Amino acid sequence: MRNLLLVWLINALALLALPYVVPSVQVDGFVTALVAALVLGLVNTLIRPVLVLLTLPATLLTLGLFIFVINGLLFWMVANLLEGFHVAGFWSAVLGAIVYALISWAASALVFGDRRP
Repeated sequence: MRNLLLVWLINALALLALPYVVPSVQVDGFVTALVAALVLGLVNTLIRPVLVLLTLPATLLTLGLFIFVINGLLFWMVANLLEGFHVAGFWSAVLGAIVYALISWAASALVFGDRRP
């Protein structure tokens, strides 16, 4: 449970850092980042697998690049649902989703380190 809360905090901090790298993505405050990180986590857990399965032919045809489109659409959808979390457009959402994943991955690697036995 503690690790889950720590990952949630890391993702919220990654969302706060995102506007410095991608100016077309804006997060108004820390509480907004916490809510957006929670909603993004829920969407990625519940909706993303269904979309990936439904778009499997397109994903195979594009050699996996369609996953970026799915990630961008979900990122954009969450931004449209929440007040205080703004994304300028589709391509900004795709870039924002990629950079958000990279920042979150790097921060998690710094906090948790290498867990190999």
